[in-house]
Amino acid sequence: MLSIPSRASTYDVHSMRSSSWEEIHNQLISAGLIVQTSAVEKLEKLQNVMPIIEAANSSGVRLLNESSLEELMAISSSPLEVPKETINPLSQTTLPRPEQESPHGRILAPIRTATDTTIPKPRQSTGYNRSDFPLEATEVDSEIEIHFDITGNSSTEGRISDMQSCFRSRLAQIRSMMVSHGVLPRRPISNSEAWRNRRRLTNKESEFTIVGLSSDVRWTKNGWMNFVLEDESTQIRCMIKPPSDASPLHPSLDGLMDDEIVGVSGNFSSGERDPILWVQNIHKPPLGQHSKSQAGEDSAVSAAFLSDVHLGSKTFLEPQWEKMVQWFKNDPLARTVKYFVLTGDGVDGVGIYPGQERHLSITDLFNQYGELARMLEEIPDWVDVIMLPGNHDAVRPAEPQPALDPEVQQDYSNTTFVGNPCDFSLHGVRILSYHGKSIDDFVATLRSVTYSKPEMAMRAMLERRHLAPSWGGKTPLSPEPEDRLVIPVVPDIFVTGHVHGHFVGDHKGTLMVHSSTWQDQTDFQRMLGFQPKPCILTVVNLHTFATESIDFV
Repeated sequence: MLSIPSRASTYDVHSMRSSSWEEIHNQLISAGLIVQTSAVEKLEKLQNVMPIIEAANSSGVRLLNESSLEELMAISSSPLEVPKETINPLSQTTLPRPEQESPHGRILAPIRTATDTTIPKPRQSTGYNRSDFPLEATEVDSEIEIHFDITGNSSTEGRISDMQSCFRSRLAQIRSMMVSHGVLPRRPISNSEAWRNRRRLTNKESEFTIVGLSSDVRWTKNGWMNFVLEDESTQIRCMIKPPSDASPLHPSLDGLMDDEIVGVSGNFSSGERDPILWVQNIHKPPLGQHSKSQAGEDSAVSAAFLSDVHLGSKTFLEPQWEKMVQWFKNDPLARTVKYFVLTGDGVDGVGIYPGQERHLSITDLFNQYGELARMLEEIPDWVDVIMLPGNHDAVRPAEPQPALDPEVQQDYSNTTFVGNPCDFSLHGVRILSYHGKSIDDFVATLRSVTYSKPEMAMRAMLERRHLAPSWGGKTPLSPEPEDRLVIPVVPDIFVTGHVHGHFVGDHKGTLMVHSSTWQDQTDFQRMLGFQPKPCILTVVNLHTFATESIDFV
């Protein structure tokens, strides 16, 4: 029976004993704070612990463990670590900076290896061209088709059986994809069958394949990756040596997410009572080159994408919003925009993190939503708004999240409210829109993903065919009997937000849009050295797939 994954901290505080850590530790002790080992790694990465000390004093916190530290760091709209610039190869892999930077921030530079060519390809704005944006929105009727939205479809009762059913559903869906698309070298067998025959499955002639949920990933001193693979029947411990020609994105170097589905091929070690499965290859779910579906020439209108407005925060950029409204009313390109997709965190919310009230210009939640409705009313009436919730919105925190409550919706016009995530089509163009809370888990786990490169998290989601694999991490998950965070159909456009970056680029034929925020840098972000990329509206034509990024700063 597939168990519910459990997590335990194995961090060794003594391995981090350095002069810098001693200084940090002394500061915390002097402030009357007690530090548990689960918080040490994150504390060591901070440039300045004074914000933590101040937040702890104001909140009455005295014990710093992983959970209490997360709450204290949540002074900003999204808890952010220091960007990882110089980290050893076995702890983090970052991609090189390009020769020239985008006017809207860093553009991803491809890794030049013979074994990996799947880095997201950046797309730069080349200026407005009429042939790229051929139709005005007023010439076309709306055409929105919802393929999946959890709103009204949540059936979980929060029981253990629901959790088990969710993991079985995930495993069955993705394993079926792997088998039907031929990404496995042979028919997979169950873990229990492999274990029963472990005495004779010890040579290359008897190599076998299994598929399951990964967990308990760790690296040995010589750089080999050790992990557990679990299916419906049992767990098997695995070991893989990184191939000599492996890209930094190879799972043996980049890492595996807890509870992601992978296949492995290999043999058991011989002569041991409890042998380890020596893995020769790790197999990911299928993701070939995608061929986009285009809107017809008679529907060649555009969609605009934005996230993380955070209305109600003192750092909401109101003058820039007014500039965008004027752009909508007067710019020729704006007249091609038929849809305006807001991918979560429309408001800053209330009670999201300790001490948030100090950072709010609107302290009442309903007044925040009312003001957002008023400001969206200023957008021309030919534009249809599609709005998802995020982790700051007034819905359940567990994903998938339902749409905003009807009591909130009543103040809005020309707005379609959907859940998070939402799989929908505009004139036949398939769009997967997800707020992106799980990016926090991808940053914490994979060596290639940083907050400054959210596109790498988006790439990882597509490659895993799952938006939020890790149970018990930073992303609250609802144990729906059918796992609705699996990506069953490859989208034409994949949209996220949450971490206040900006990126427009291509990955294997899917246009990836990491939507910009409308919130300025917070005090906490400034102390951590994180610079958001606010007030960039991304416009995509649904027929030509031409893109423009309009910077209102």
